[in-house]
Amino acid sequence: MPEAFTSEQRRFADREEKEQLMQLVGFTIGKEQFGVDILMVQEIIRSAPITSVPNSPEFIEGVINLRGNIIPVIELRKRLNLYRKESAAKDAWILILDIGGRVTGFIVDSVTKVLKIMESSIDQPPDVVMAGLANRYIKGVCDIGGSLLILLDFNRILMADELQQLSSISGE
Repeated sequence: MPEAFTSEQRRFADREEKEQLMQLVGFTIGKEQFGVDILMVQEIIRSAPITSVPNSPEFIEGVINLRGNIIPVIELRKRLNLYRKESAAKDAWILILDIGGRVTGFIVDSVTKVLKIMESSIDQPPDVVMAGLANRYIKGVCDIGGSLLILLDFNRILMADELQQLSSISGE
């Protein structure tokens, strides 16, 4: 018969389980569900007035002024090459993320909720999906209530030259 856990063992098991638990902010683009690590999210805002920037890459929507900070805004739908819904812009949300010290906004269709998932439930994307260099920013996929959630790696969503362009747009 197994012995009962001591309080020390129970605390260690609880701490180990918490370390394996990941919190994500869920969001949608079209019918697809995505997630981003909650620690990257600075804030979530409703659509704000976006000022276009001449000669910027197509996926950069422009910049916003958020409490005196000029923040570049990326249309995530364009960046991920997903089908465009016509009314998306007026109903959109902007995720303000800190990506390696660079604050950037990402336009998404909706923000769903904070999700708590076990790291062990995240599967690697199929090799066929990862074969194209363009999909380097897919960290993994997991099943949440019968549908798939795509976990994005925002640290890899932009290439080095695009990061330089972003820096020049935001005046860094």
